[in-house]
Amino acid sequence: MTSASRLHAPVVLPCDPDCSVLRDAVVDVGADGRIGYVGPATQAPPTEAVTRVLPGILLPGLVNAHAHSPMTLLRGMGGDLPLLRWLHEVIWPAEARLRPSDVYAGMLLGCVEMLRAGVTTSVEMYFHGEQVADAVLTAGSRVVVGGPLIDLPGQDWRTTLRDIDKWIDADGLRFGPGERIELSYGAHSAYMLPAAALPTIAESAASRGALLQIHVAESRDEDVDQRAKYGSVPRMLAELGVLGGRVLAGHAVHLSDEDIAIFAAQRVAVAHCPGSNAKLASGIARLVDLRAAGIAVGLGTDGPASNDDLDLWEDVRLAAMLARLTTGNATAVTAPDALLLATRGGAEALGREDIGALEPGRWADLVHMSADDSAFVGGIDVPDPQLLANLVWAAGSRPVRDVWVAGDQVVADGAPTRVDAADVRWSARSASKRLLS
Repeated sequence: MTSASRLHAPVVLPCDPDCSVLRDAVVDVGADGRIGYVGPATQAPPTEAVTRVLPGILLPGLVNAHAHSPMTLLRGMGGDLPLLRWLHEVIWPAEARLRPSDVYAGMLLGCVEMLRAGVTTSVEMYFHGEQVADAVLTAGSRVVVGGPLIDLPGQDWRTTLRDIDKWIDADGLRFGPGERIELSYGAHSAYMLPAAALPTIAESAASRGALLQIHVAESRDEDVDQRAKYGSVPRMLAELGVLGGRVLAGHAVHLSDEDIAIFAAQRVAVAHCPGSNAKLASGIARLVDLRAAGIAVGLGTDGPASNDDLDLWEDVRLAAMLARLTTGNATAVTAPDALLLATRGGAEALGREDIGALEPGRWADLVHMSADDSAFVGGIDVPDPQLLANLVWAAGSRPVRDVWVAGDQVVADGAPTRVDAADVRWSARSASKRLLS
């Protein structure tokens, strides 16, 4: 149970739109798990809550906007293949052998990895959604989970759609302690579903206010038929009436100016996955142009069999570096820009105003990073731009020490508090060995 507390640190990064740096500041966490006050310690209201003094940096938990985390069990499989061969020859045959218990074991390992990296929320598209949700509740993290709607032998998208509808209608869109679970619809892609299925799925999602996740234009070879008929996948989705609700397009690499304009007009968000896109040679998304068009962009790791890890800090750096490289502009995405993509930007991409920043009323999803790290060799009392640069370019996830979700501490001194990390690894290893046998 969450207890009211005050966290006092020399640096607090609320991840407001200006990416402010607050010095000698506090974050008040209520017994309801939400933030009550963020600001200078000298202006903090009186409190009877226990004050905990932390020596480093406090910031919001990161938001992984696109992942398939149970694929921790499939790491290294087909690691040198392009996307479509990787899926058809390696991943889908392996996933056909997955048991619900395997998905739980793989997701629990993924939760532990992400929490240790300061990632408190992940957006998952994966089978056996109940096991995904159970793993998240066990670890104490937060998830937006969508069962994959896909047209493959033995996988009827209509059945999956009915199951998602029933689950939301029974349990609500968000549930669990601290509303840790949010349900969504995982339409795999335009090329893995009949065209007629897409508006049906979109209608179910929109009528329930749910997020619709969909892979869009990840590689050049994946949706040739759709582009031949409609001109592009965004045009196809627009013409079929799929857009307009809460829609999150995963990858969105191969977009034209017209496609970007469609997404902007329809308020479609994008989950940018630079690490996975690079490893699979899928291409580089037009991050600068997407942001210039006013499109909400978050960062995703994609699955840990295509990235091959769940450390979003690597994608923070890579997103900024690739944007600079492709534009020839060393200021195209700054360190503050990159940090906001992984926090506030991820929340905006999900249409969430309750996570991704340290603001009153939002959930107290927080990360404490130690200043005792070589990235901060000059200390943390350096000028604000240098502090943010050191955090983004040099530190990454290495200094993460403590993590809270809805005010509950789920990582303490680098170790998960709710599960034994060694036991989690052993269970995942056993499941992975069976799949490879």
